[in-house]
Amino acid sequence: MKKFYFLLVLICIGLTYSPYAQKPKPNKYGLVVVNKYEDYKNLVKSDSTQELVELEKFIPDIKLDIRYATKNNFFGEPVYKMSRAFARRPAAEALKQVQEELKTKGLCLKIFDGYRPYSVTVRFFEKLKDTIFLAVPWRGSRHNRGCAVDLTICSLETGKDIEMPTPFDDFTDKAHAEYKNLPDSVIKNREFLKEIMTRHGFKVLADEWWHYDYNDWKKFEITDIPFEKLVK
Repeated sequence: MKKFYFLLVLICIGLTYSPYAQKPKPNKYGLVVVNKYEDYKNLVKSDSTQELVELEKFIPDIKLDIRYATKNNFFGEPVYKMSRAFARRPAAEALKQVQEELKTKGLCLKIFDGYRPYSVTVRFFEKLKDTIFLAVPWRGSRHNRGCAVDLTICSLETGKDIEMPTPFDDFTDKAHAEYKNLPDSVIKNREFLKEIMTRHGFKVLADEWWHYDYNDWKKFEITDIPFEKLVK
């Protein structure tokens, strides 16, 4: 009987355990966001896949071109204080596999953006009020979950991008992942990127050839932890 009660206590503890010091409440947009570093660290302790991994340190020879740390982006001003890129551990491991395969061809990944703190998504929307090209703050973005990455392929030796349909963050029809009115060589490059990313667990966003979502993105929380905390 004592053994039974002991097991019952353990089950109850398991059911009531929460990694949050205090369960986050919905924000003004009705969305629950992990915005306390302590809560994020507790999530990682309870599940190592929740870790936001710094890609440049995790993946050898990867290239970065973090536009949102500069003025060279659609917003026209920097929104990151650091030129860094992060992704949840399973997504980072999948990207590492992509990189290893590309290196055998003298190529490598170039990252434009990875994990994006939720507050940046809110900042984009509240300034531009766009519901077509921007993630809306009442849903958040897969970037906010650490499971979306904006990227292209470049030469491993020179860092020069292979030719793609448009530059990054182009909002024309040519940026669509299935757009056809392009030179055969460009379509071939785009389809090569799509094939290798899909094979390693990602899906391209229909409107943006450069944007890939990790297939298991629903497992991860909308998060608003700044880069400066993650590099400690």
